Amino acid sequence: MSEWVWEARAVTGEVRKGLMEAESEEIVTNRLRQQKLTPTTVKKKGFTLPTFTFGASVSQKDLVTFTRLLATMIDAGLPIVQCLDILSGQTENKDFAKIILAVKSSVETGATFSEALRKHPAAFDSLYCNLVQAGEAGGILDTILQRLAIYNEKSVKLKRQLRGAMVYPSSVLVIFTGVCGVLLGWVIPSFKNIFKDLGSADDMPKITQYVIAVSEGFVHNLLPIILLSAVAAFAVNYSYKRPQGKRFWHKLLLKIPVVGAVIRKIAVARFTRTLGTLLSSGVAILDAMQIVASTAGNVIIEEAVMYTRLKVSEGKNMAEPLAQTNVFPPMVVQMIGVGEQTGALDAMLNKIADFYEDEVDVAVGALTSLIEPAMMVLIGSTVGTVLIAMYLPIFSLAGKIKAD
Repeated sequence: MSEWVWEARAVTGEVRKGLMEAESEEIVTNRLRQQKLTPTTVKKKGFTLPTFTFGASVSQKDLVTFTRLLATMIDAGLPIVQCLDILSGQTENKDFAKIILAVKSSVETGATFSEALRKHPAAFDSLYCNLVQAGEAGGILDTILQRLAIYNEKSVKLKRQLRGAMVYPSSVLVIFTGVCGVLLGWVIPSFKNIFKDLGSADDMPKITQYVIAVSEGFVHNLLPIILLSAVAAFAVNYSYKRPQGKRFWHKLLLKIPVVGAVIRKIAVARFTRTLGTLLSSGVAILDAMQIVASTAGNVIIEEAVMYTRLKVSEGKNMAEPLAQTNVFPPMVVQMIGVGEQTGALDAMLNKIADFYEDEVDVAVGALTSLIEPAMMVLIGSTVGTVLIAMYLPIFSLAGKIKAD
């Protein structure tokens, strides 16, 4: 199939230009006439070097704003091309503006809106494109776009909560490691030199001797510790990039006390929200489950969804294979089973998603409230132990001086 550069005149007299993929010039001409355009020139596009865009990024906020505005404009009766033209000029993200203009150009050349979106997977994922396609087929594109905007907003919230559940413990651990490093590498050696100058280094309390021994071991082996840490970080990163390694770490994350429960609830909320949105928009259940699996964000969840999809393709209902995976909570499986029996699976999935999104809010709050006092006790006990160990020899020396 070749690309054709065309120029045509609209009924209003406006001259339009564009690019269209077709097998022949005649097909291009017929398509233009179907769009009520009078072709003036149609010629095959010559060879051009491909261009690449590096660093182009479209945030979820940009996508939500674009989707909501587009839905409002379409609902108001504006043509899709005019909507895209307006939105390309309004967005502040220049990379996204270029993508919108490219989508507009594709639509002008005869592609459907969903086909034009699929050419830009970095901005519009398979879920977005499939929903738009379903909206086009059902003549409810504005309604589908509103659902997409709501879905993206809730998806952003879930991602933020997942980030909070993972980043907060990690940041506290880094702070604790930094405090220990300062104490072992700088504070304790300073006190050791003081004790040596005062001549009390030989009869120090046991706790002081232990703390100083740990500090000396840390200082003398600092380079091997740094190298081992770097090797460990590289090994973890390397294993995560391998399929089996990624599966191991994702499975481990789900088993971590408290944190694992939060991650599981987020996964359930994302699974039910995505599947409910797809089914309510008219996407076939097997296609919907394929999309849900690819957006799960966890290999274990993805495997469970794909196993369930396989069983559904064999004629079974969804609840039974979901229960067999032992990944989803029994309550979720039972509610999905009720949704299947009553013929309201999409509505039931959205209700489950609403419930678990609230549960995630509570779980993240509980995680934060649990970690804060635990880390305060850990850091406080560490610093307290060092202070006691360092000041006991000073008190002992002061007592000897007073006795003399």
